[in-house]
Amino acid sequence: MTLPNGLTPEAAREQAARAYELDRKHVFHSWSAQAQINPMVVSATQGSYVWDGDGNRLLDFSSQLVNTNIGHQHPKVVAAIQQQAATLCTVAPQHVNAARSEAARLIAERTPGELNRIFFTNGGADAVEHAVRMARLHTGRYKVLSRYRSYHGGTETAINLTGDPRRWPNDHGNAGIVHFFGPFLYRTQFHSSTEAEESQRALEHLEQTIMFEGPSTIAAIVLEPVPGTAGIMVPPPGYLAGVRELCDRYGIVFIADEVMAGFGRTGKWFSIQNFDVVPDLITFAKGVNSGYVPLGGVAIAPHIAATFDDRAYPGGLTYSGHPLATAAAVATINAMRDERIVENAAEIGERVLGPGLRELADRHPSLGEVRGLGVFWALELVRDRATREPLAPYGGTSPAMTETLAAAKAAGLLLFVNFNRIHVVPPCTVSESEAKEGLAVLDQALLHADAHTK
Repeated sequence: MTLPNGLTPEAAREQAARAYELDRKHVFHSWSAQAQINPMVVSATQGSYVWDGDGNRLLDFSSQLVNTNIGHQHPKVVAAIQQQAATLCTVAPQHVNAARSEAARLIAERTPGELNRIFFTNGGADAVEHAVRMARLHTGRYKVLSRYRSYHGGTETAINLTGDPRRWPNDHGNAGIVHFFGPFLYRTQFHSSTEAEESQRALEHLEQTIMFEGPSTIAAIVLEPVPGTAGIMVPPPGYLAGVRELCDRYGIVFIADEVMAGFGRTGKWFSIQNFDVVPDLITFAKGVNSGYVPLGGVAIAPHIAATFDDRAYPGGLTYSGHPLATAAAVATINAMRDERIVENAAEIGERVLGPGLRELADRHPSLGEVRGLGVFWALELVRDRATREPLAPYGGTSPAMTETLAAAKAAGLLLFVNFNRIHVVPPCTVSESEAKEGLAVLDQALLHADAHTK
């Protein structure tokens, strides 16, 4: 018996032990206290599965960092990277290369409205950085509004835009960022009892924030149409259209951060297409090529692009539109189209994950709310359904969450967990049988969470 990479379990364990030893000696991990972590070795991957350093197969309901939308080791994408490497490994960004040109065309075809100019970056955080820079230069204003319960990246502006605790050690209050509350009915800040009330009151709050900050000082509003790491809170009907109207009224650039929710995850190419709203700028990364080679970018509306027709845009990257990365994007987008992967995400969400997760909520007192679209779902775990007390504190974890996660992993399921939430985010290619397999393991793991309820 061998792993997908051809190694025997024994050889894989030997290789994993060496990799782990070198990792702990030399690798500095992100978002971690270095002496307190015990990272899992990944020895092989295939489709919806990963194999750990001991040769155990795990169903990947995390999509790693919610980016392997096309699954692991998709043969068409692997072949495209190999072919591009044999043809042209790298080229300076001032020169034209065929992979970048074709990737830009394919992305522009799928964006809403006329966002048909593409600036390529190395990932999502620098895409957000450049989108904000474009908005500031276009408007001549500096302030940017973003919501609490959001994540926009780890670089300087992006982490200040972020509305979760990862911002705190990096935020000195001088980045020109103002935070506001977005709609989230389950934990409403507006004392709402319906989605309609939540949408209206959240928009009133946003407009009041604009007015108190001064409309003429605000360059942009940055929003994840469906926030990802912060909790997959699907906005109520009318909210994003209301944000669009406020931006139009006050001359503010609307930036949609689609880094996590884009490229099929919600059952649409871009999550904002679920709400029939067209932003001025879209940031993307992750699913554009499933992270096979680092890539991100900004899709730009004509009126923003025109600002730089005769004025140099003051920004760039050595690897903007790197041919290996953009060749992977071309192969990914074509495979998603040809294999109906976006449609599969929508169908699996509607027929399997949504109903299945709601059934779990009926059985498990620890499951306070289920919410999501496509293959993008969050489970809000609570100690008490009546009070909605979370099973872990905001910004932290708890023994209950640790036990639940460990039980799932021991049974062969790799989960994405943040604070008191489990995110069910398998690849967009996940099959019905794989989705049901994951739900069955999750059903048993939630018994550990139930044991901590009141």
